[in-house]
Amino acid sequence: MGLFRKEKKLDQASMQEGVGLITLTDPTSVIAEQFRTIRTNIQFSSIDQKLRSVVFTSAGPSQGKSTVSANVAVTWADQGVDVLLVDADMRRPTVHQTFQVPNKKGLTSLLTEETFDLNSAIQETPVDHLFVLPCGVVPPNPSELLNTKKMDKLIQELTKHFDLVIFDAPPVISVTDAQILASKVDGTILVTPQGIADKGSIAKSKELLEVVHARILGTIMNRVKAENTGGYYGGYYGGYYGTEDK
Repeated sequence: MGLFRKEKKLDQASMQEGVGLITLTDPTSVIAEQFRTIRTNIQFSSIDQKLRSVVFTSAGPSQGKSTVSANVAVTWADQGVDVLLVDADMRRPTVHQTFQVPNKKGLTSLLTEETFDLNSAIQETPVDHLFVLPCGVVPPNPSELLNTKKMDKLIQELTKHFDLVIFDAPPVISVTDAQILASKVDGTILVTPQGIADKGSIAKSKELLEVVHARILGTIMNRVKAENTGGYYGGYYGGYYGTEDK
């Protein structure tokens, strides 16, 4: 897989249309350390079963799941394992903007073309061991594309080439995409911002995931104010992150 494009170094200014990568732009910060703690907690949640594929989702839109999944992907790659971040939010894709990679080909290409040409769709990033599979052309039928045997085969193929495949999925309650993906991967993580997502929507999201027998690894509470950072929520902890989360 040597055809990946090496992109220019990223900085915060270049990511105005994507999400903030504090684990890359300020790796020694307290918040970056909190993302590493999240990574470690996820790893310890799967001691009995090797985690090869995981979905990050949220109850509703703009709750930070893309920010969390991208930063966790960076911290995982920092360990020297090959990680692929897949933009499975085909309704509101951000991965190509965050990592400044081409988006002409991506997940939709792999699901609609006859053969899997991974080299034409997967892109290298400035982070060693981290690769991204952007969304590609936004399709009219994301749920139908994901709910296919070809998607099953693609997940199998990707987990052969990478140590961990992270899917950034749409919100659970809005559409069925996250449920479909959750039923196909090793684990699912629900991202919820403090003071925004209500208990009812979180409970509903959990119920919808359980319907498809998703393996829920835990919940990450993000945007936690400094004075409230004394505990854990759902097994994981994410600190307050002052960016426009998507």
